[in-house]
Amino acid sequence: MHSRLFALALAALLATTARADAPMRGHGGPVRALAVTADGQRALSGSFDSSAMLWSIEDGAALRVLRVHDGAVNAVALLPDGGFLTAGEDGRVALWRDGPEPERILASHAGPVSGLAVAPDGRRIASSSWDGTARITPLDGAPALVREGHRGNVNAVAFLPDGRLVTAGYDATVRVWPEAGPPVTVQLDAPVNAVAAAPDGEIAAAGADGSLHLLRPDGTTRAALALGPRPVVALALSPDGGRIAAATVGGAVAVIDRAEARVRLTLVGPGLPVWSLAFRGTDELVTGGGDRLVRRWDLATGEPIGPLAMTRPADALAAYPGDRGAEVFRACEACHTLTPDGGNRAGPTLHGVFGRRIAAVPDYPYSPAFRQLDITWTAETIARLFEVGPARFTPGTKMPEQTINAAEDRAALVRFLETATR
Repeated sequence: MHSRLFALALAALLATTARADAPMRGHGGPVRALAVTADGQRALSGSFDSSAMLWSIEDGAALRVLRVHDGAVNAVALLPDGGFLTAGEDGRVALWRDGPEPERILASHAGPVSGLAVAPDGRRIASSSWDGTARITPLDGAPALVREGHRGNVNAVAFLPDGRLVTAGYDATVRVWPEAGPPVTVQLDAPVNAVAAAPDGEIAAAGADGSLHLLRPDGTTRAALALGPRPVVALALSPDGGRIAAATVGGAVAVIDRAEARVRLTLVGPGLPVWSLAFRGTDELVTGGGDRLVRRWDLATGEPIGPLAMTRPADALAAYPGDRGAEVFRACEACHTLTPDGGNRAGPTLHGVFGRRIAAVPDYPYSPAFRQLDITWTAETIARLFEVGPARFTPGTKMPEQTINAAEDRAALVRFLETATR
């Protein structure tokens, strides 16, 4: 209950401080997923910080903060009846309406959910997962249909206008699934990260080699173009299907004329990865990225709506010049704060960590497995965490896998944390 009140208070605070010409700020981690309502008034975002947020686009205010997932929110989608969906690293797909809790959990995968799509009739949803499957789940409670066949992660999913499912995966294939029988399989040259389906049935697919492929509904290629050396991680189609936006980990977004298969505009951001994007009508694009912001772009000019360069927060490590432990901690500061007023980010605050039991920070959504561990954080246990890696020392963690190989660097980090987290 306390965490729900905190979420509502945060939304209220953001609503009072947002500016219409400023990016939408509120997530504690990169913005991994975006969707915009058909009327262009609201946006739904999902983040590595385990939360989803509902925004009023015009005034930049956060209307709701949604927390139910144990891990990153990798995908979001909007239903025609006003409901919306979130899906996460925990393998679950949640259906939300007006209440503070999800109405129900629609699907549970054995691995992280990577993508969501809503069928044209609005009565079914599809989810793709790193468990190697895609699921078509009827909203009326009927049994889900499981699609298997990809070798490895299924990274994206979309519906064609006729209701057929399209999946894309790490195995560099795009598959078009009929209602019954084997899929049409298109073999590409590199892992496919994103797919989108146009109103006329054409399929856009892009991935690790930075190429965009335009495929006919029968799987044959109409056009292909190189967007650059950096992987494409997200695609979006304009409501009329005339343009495609492609986001890259290099931070640029290509806006493509679909009929001509030609880049018409390149949006250049602050240089951080753009993880998600959605059209707002035909004249505006909304993007989410590694800087934790949701930005708006004017597609007539290619310029951001509001400032591109945001005021940088004070450097929390500036007080420790030449401290080797502070230098090692640089890799951690994107996810963790050190001070009493720093709060939680993608990971919990480290303030007061020494002597604290694991999974004890209020309002942080730890995974169930993490809560079962019996560890107290000391100089020895923190050093051991980075010696063997989080996956071995804290099974079930959401923390990225990393080790510090040099014993002197581990010791320096521990000394720094003993000082900085008091």
